[in-house]
Amino acid sequence: MSEKELDSSINKYEEEYKSSNYVKQLQWDMAIGLQEVDNLKPSKYFEKLVTDNVEGNLTIEQVEKDLKEYYIEKEKQNDINHNEMECDLVSTRIVELLQIDNFELSVDYFKYVHKYLFQDVYEFAGEFRKIDFSKHEKILNNDSVAYGDYKTLKESLDYDMSLEKGKNYEEMSIVEVINNITNFSSNIWQVHPFREGNTRTTAVFIEKYLINLGYEVDNTLFKDKSVYFRNALVRSNYFNNYLNIKEDNSYLIKFYENLLLGKNNNLHSQDLIIKKLFD
Repeated sequence: MSEKELDSSINKYEEEYKSSNYVKQLQWDMAIGLQEVDNLKPSKYFEKLVTDNVEGNLTIEQVEKDLKEYYIEKEKQNDINHNEMECDLVSTRIVELLQIDNFELSVDYFKYVHKYLFQDVYEFAGEFRKIDFSKHEKILNNDSVAYGDYKTLKESLDYDMSLEKGKNYEEMSIVEVINNITNFSSNIWQVHPFREGNTRTTAVFIEKYLINLGYEVDNTLFKDKSVYFRNALVRSNYFNNYLNIKEDNSYLIKFYENLLLGKNNNLHSQDLIIKKLFD
């Protein structure tokens, strides 16, 4: 072909836009995908409601109403699958919260996110835990991250939030942004202030924060790689002085590079396994 035939400058630019249906689908994908961190799957009835919402046949308020009526009937029949119910209700709350234009970089807002997401399933929604705990992690051969002391949860989060408030993201390169978001999300997750739902709360809080900062978030990452995201948070906070194992946030950085830069880093939880712990 000639130079003239290969000249694309005469072609008009075509405007691209994301339809409301596309945005809603991404939000549902993120919300449902995040439930994978606790091995929760949606009910078939909920999947139908989601489809109706994405296609514009049901509002999010109608989805919530129909879902609650569905589980009231299930309860009467003593036929509730509690894992499905948690997945359905919490996913709906996540989408609702993503559609509300509000955010505050504070401990109170972090607690608000937890209360909003889990108000239908946990009586302790929005309340800090009152005990210390640990959790067996598969990538650590059943060892645990050292979580925050229950007596200083608020002080620890206050410290993380105050440091974050002192940052100016407008003056940062995208590499600095990713490094800072990685450290911040890792730190607030490590505190683990709630009895359940810490990863889901952290993910939604960070997404709302990034949107507030003006960044576009690729929700497909939370749909497909939520388990990797949690394992990367684990790896960024785990250390073992006896075996000379240090915290490693490189895996979480890869996640955020894909999330914010559209990179194609391979994200596989098996890469996060610490082999020294299995010897």
